Amino acid sequence: MTIKGKAYIAGVYEHPTRHAPDKTVARLHAEVALGALADAGLTRDDVDGYFCAGDAPGPGPATMAEYMNLKLRHVDSTELGGTSYVALAAHAAAAIALGKCDVALVTLAGRPRSEGQATGTTPRIRDPNQPEAPWEFPYGLTTANGYAMCAMRHMYQYGTTSEQLAWIKVAASHHAQHNPNAMLPEVIKVEDVVNSPVIADPLHRLDCCVISDGGGALVIVKPEIARKLKRPPVKIIGAGETVKHLSGGTFDLTTSGAARTGPIAFAEAGVKPADIKYVSIYDSFTITVLMQIEDLGFCEKGAGGKFVADGNLISGVGKLPFNTDGGGLCNNHPANRGGMTKVIEAVRQLRGEAHPKVQVRNCDLALAQGTGMQLGTRHCSATLIMERE
Repeated sequence: MTIKGKAYIAGVYEHPTRHAPDKTVARLHAEVALGALADAGLTRDDVDGYFCAGDAPGPGPATMAEYMNLKLRHVDSTELGGTSYVALAAHAAAAIALGKCDVALVTLAGRPRSEGQATGTTPRIRDPNQPEAPWEFPYGLTTANGYAMCAMRHMYQYGTTSEQLAWIKVAASHHAQHNPNAMLPEVIKVEDVVNSPVIADPLHRLDCCVISDGGGALVIVKPEIARKLKRPPVKIIGAGETVKHLSGGTFDLTTSGAARTGPIAFAEAGVKPADIKYVSIYDSFTITVLMQIEDLGFCEKGAGGKFVADGNLISGVGKLPFNTDGGGLCNNHPANRGGMTKVIEAVRQLRGEAHPKVQVRNCDLALAQGTGMQLGTRHCSATLIMERE
């Protein structure tokens, strides 16, 4: 079964807050839900499918359906870490294609900033029943040093430099300056990045994403409903998802799961990387972006450093405008599942509703890409391709 053209993104909403000490996670979920429904021109009573991940108060669908008083006939609580909501958009499209629901609501929310999470720099508490725990936990694996291993290996193998990685943060900051809600709205220079403190060699503090509260939501509907709404129609045309793991020890640190999910999504959509006008790339760290750009086929493997240093990620300047809201590197990264905001900004671009200073001309094809879990060990990947109709 293909999902190409079987579902449309009719509503999107990103919560404007980046610090919500006065709100519960459930309330943030409800607020973004109402925002996306209003954007679509629909109401809570229209929703018959609900989709969330591990950020929702658990067990997510049961708790949140009651909290928002939803009458549902289909639910999904897939947890894939940071890429959960890129995958859930495709899951919603598949459910609609199968007739399981007509109006799917997808919500994300979190308060890591208010809760003081040292995301990425402290070892995660691991279930001792996890099979990898005895082999990895004693070494103090954190998110930051796991990604740093990938960066160090990429530098060794391909000659990538810290200055080249810094250009990814620079590009994100060029876009964030036009976003009034961005946590880091100042334009950053390469020297700012490489002179910032080292968090995990070779990654500097400014190679890392921000930590924010907030959330976002999508409303995805069947074609018949989309045609009746007043919002510009954005069609889902291709998707792919996978898990990349250690494979018993034969692990390539410089390749992400996008090398699998990208070709799957492109094949279903019937388009090529060169056809894409805008990309939303999951950007927990600068190395995350570099590897995914290569693995999706936007440049040759190992050539990502030169590609980004040439300014190709900057809207209005380069060949591949990315994360025009500032992304996780500068705008927001709520609940460690930033894939949601990647889909939202792609929809804005396709609708022509991004900030005028970063709006991509004639943007008719966009791609959202996410990774989740640990790039240096095992992680999930999802790719979503959308088209303006």
